Amino acid sequence: MSYRILLRDHRGLLGIAFLAMFSSSLGQSFFIGLFQVPIAERLGLTAGQFGSAYSLVTLAAGFAVLRLGPSLDWVAPRRFALIVLLALFAGVALLTGSSWWPLGVLGLGLVRFCGQGMMSHLGNTLAGREFTALRGRALSLAGMGLMLGETLLPPAVAALLVWLGWRELWWALGAGLAVFWGLSLVAAPWPPAPPARRRRDGQGAGPRPFREARFWRLLPLLMTLPVAMTGLFIYQARLTSAMDSSLAVYALALTGMGLAKLPGALLGGHWVDRLGPVRLARLYLLPFALGLVLALTLGGHLAIWALMVGGGLAMGAQESIATSLLVRLWGVEHLGRVRATLSAAMVFSTGIAPAALGLALDLGAPFALVLWGMLALLVGGWWLAQGVLASPAARGVSP
Repeated sequence: MSYRILLRDHRGLLGIAFLAMFSSSLGQSFFIGLFQVPIAERLGLTAGQFGSAYSLVTLAAGFAVLRLGPSLDWVAPRRFALIVLLALFAGVALLTGSSWWPLGVLGLGLVRFCGQGMMSHLGNTLAGREFTALRGRALSLAGMGLMLGETLLPPAVAALLVWLGWRELWWALGAGLAVFWGLSLVAAPWPPAPPARRRRDGQGAGPRPFREARFWRLLPLLMTLPVAMTGLFIYQARLTSAMDSSLAVYALALTGMGLAKLPGALLGGHWVDRLGPVRLARLYLLPFALGLVLALTLGGHLAIWALMVGGGLAMGAQESIATSLLVRLWGVEHLGRVRATLSAAMVFSTGIAPAALGLALDLGAPFALVLWGMLALLVGGWWLAQGVLASPAARGVSP
């Protein structure tokens, strides 16, 4: 019933957040990966060179989000969205229109920064800041924009490439998004700029999470799932071989993961509003932990399904839990700054994790040891976060 009330009374604002999350698909790895070969060929890059460039622009995007993301705490959201859109479309134009690799890589960086970085930052911050009693549900509904992109775009791309070239497909998708964003910028009920303003002397600019011990204690808990799932995605061939399974089973389980995200998001948002983000933060990784235990003890096709479905359930719930927890700890007026800091940390960690895992595998570590490491990271992150989750601020108690 609460979801129905949200959609009835706030569909305009939710539509903005949903559209921002869907638009972030253009900069997500799952979408860019569909065009890795033609992009590399057009820019004259080998697979290794493309991978290196991709890692570098991803790290640069993380620093840019850390620097520019907090501006959403004082810039009007409509203006913020318009600037990000213009930069995103400029990135698409450079990526698809230039055959000179420096310009193409610059376009790739803009697409990563504005898509995965700023668009998802805009959608989650709006949903987390503009709703109070139903914040968890609002965040879960906004997050379905990205879920729709992950589910719809890969098969749509495969079908449309029969008639269109890869560049024409990017242009068509960009034109479609431009139409929806044009209508949204003109007709949607955009919230006003937040009342807080940054002072010119730099004081009162808000918290600096990287300088707070509680942020570092909370970070491993929130990073465990992105880091682990990135490793499982990239090294899927090693995973299926180690579990005595197959890539065909992995592909089916990947679909199961996408389907599992939906109940994870809906139930996660509902429970965040009813039980609070602190209780959910202690529990939401249990499906993935169970998947790791089953994979390590049983193996086979069941291991792949357990990892993907358990990861999907937890991934669906994570954003509403994480953003609600940041609001509880640092306040809604600083959500843009704190979310940008968390987003940058996520980008850095998921950019470094594949290299670290690849090095371990090259040194001869069995994939089962990698899974044990993921389980150890999960348990260690959970343990480190307990002091923060038990603090008066997390429990909503004024000091």
